[in-house]
Amino acid sequence: MKIRKAVFPVAGLGTRVLPATKAMPKEMLTIVDKPLIQYVVDEAKEAGIEHFVFVTGRNKGVIEDHFDRMFELDSTLAARGKKAEQDILARDQPEAGAMSFTRQQAPLGLGHAVWCARDIVGDEPFAVVLPDELVLNNPGCLKQMIEAAEKLGGKSNLLAVEAVPDHLTHQYGICGVGKRLAANMFEVDGMVEKPPKGTAPSNLSITGRYILQPEIFKILETQERGAGNEIQLTDAMKTLSGTQSFYGVEFEGERHDCGSKAGFLRANIAYGMARDDLRDGLRAEMKNYLEK
Repeated sequence: MKIRKAVFPVAGLGTRVLPATKAMPKEMLTIVDKPLIQYVVDEAKEAGIEHFVFVTGRNKGVIEDHFDRMFELDSTLAARGKKAEQDILARDQPEAGAMSFTRQQAPLGLGHAVWCARDIVGDEPFAVVLPDELVLNNPGCLKQMIEAAEKLGGKSNLLAVEAVPDHLTHQYGICGVGKRLAANMFEVDGMVEKPPKGTAPSNLSITGRYILQPEIFKILETQERGAGNEIQLTDAMKTLSGTQSFYGVEFEGERHDCGSKAGFLRANIAYGMARDDLRDGLRAEMKNYLEK
């Protein structure tokens, strides 16, 4: 079945980047000239996603506003002959009815956020995209995963994975490596959320892109709290792996954790350097600053 829907958990408090996120959602922090949420929605569009499901919380209304039309701005740009700016807004404007918003009333974890989207997703496979993790590549990470899922067929669940230093595996969800199906894809042999130091089954961390079957919702409905006293998606996936196959996809691209201050700054530099219209000026500014 075609993967048409993607779930974006955007209810988090963004505590790692306070005070910037005290009154503004972290998903609206800008990388160069676009908010984080726009990058991941663009990635999903490129992958063929047709319906975008946002699981929001308090003080997140600006995300919904971002994807709505602003008639005052449109009319002002038109009156001033700002055609290029109008084209930018039109490019990012979603089709009517392509976006849904639902609330996660309490911060109970990623698994609970995904479960909150159950009625909108329905009985079909879907993607989960974490907005504070960007992958700089063409094609995007999610497109790579959907292409892999189409090759596998059946009730397949896929995880985007990335190698991390062995001494940092305790900070991530880690998967075990089973049979290799291709150079960049393998059967997942077990998953563990933040394993104690020295006990990780591999150095491949589960990153912020998933393709899941709808049976995960039934498991999440009764999932007990795990690490951090939250309902962990990893725990539910471990249960689902008893009846369905999971595959790891080692994606091509440069991952940026924009939920941390250092990662956010790094992403701004990386995405700026990837732009033909900004690269030379940014390089010159960085050179001048480093020489001081």
